[in-house]
Amino acid sequence: MRVAVMVTCINDALFPGTGASVVRLLRRLGVDAEFPEAQTCCGQPMVNTGYLDEAVPLVRNYVDAFETYDAVVTPSGSCAGSVRHQHGMVARRAGDPGLERAVTGTSARVHELSEFLVDVLGVTDVGAYFPHRVTYHPTCHSLRMLGVGDRPRQLLEAVRGLRLTELPNAEECCGFGGTFAVKNSDTSVAMGADKARHVRSTGAEVLVAGDSSCLMHIGGLLSRQRSGVRVMHLADVLAATEDAP
Repeated sequence: MRVAVMVTCINDALFPGTGASVVRLLRRLGVDAEFPEAQTCCGQPMVNTGYLDEAVPLVRNYVDAFETYDAVVTPSGSCAGSVRHQHGMVARRAGDPGLERAVTGTSARVHELSEFLVDVLGVTDVGAYFPHRVTYHPTCHSLRMLGVGDRPRQLLEAVRGLRLTELPNAEECCGFGGTFAVKNSDTSVAMGADKARHVRSTGAEVLVAGDSSCLMHIGGLLSRQRSGVRVMHLADVLAATEDAP
């Protein structure tokens, strides 16, 4: 099985270590993960803002970069949701039957990281070691668009040394929402403050989520509050071992 990693824009630009963690984790599990250098943005920012026509070149590029792979793994429920649910809409609007057919194939093969590990590889214990108290935030798109359910929790519960504590009102949105945070900043900050307050109430050392954008938003608030709580992507936790903490 040929597997490609779609690293996402935000990880490429701001959190490259998370992309490296995905590759390291997959290779530890025997997957020969590749990184197609032709990949760019999936087009979600344009689609979410209403610029569907401007997203067409990005959807075409996605197809070109990933169509030869059996599976595509991404550390983002948001970007996986975009490929799975928005690319078809963009292709139909473009009126290009060939692109529609290509999108049907590529969109079906994209997996958010926890989906790939649990559903495709059939593993929950990935050999990770992380001796810290952790709470988990299920991001909106992974929860609602993809329906990943408890897969991330299954993976975290199998990590040696990790103590998982419940996050109050976990399914409430953190308020980031991409351009929403810019256009509705007061509401975004208020929602993020609620999430940060709930995180602090758990006594956790680390907040874990499957989307770096949400972690950036909540982490910024936690940092300004001098809470001492770190934020980490699920991939970074799962990649950690006793030999490579």
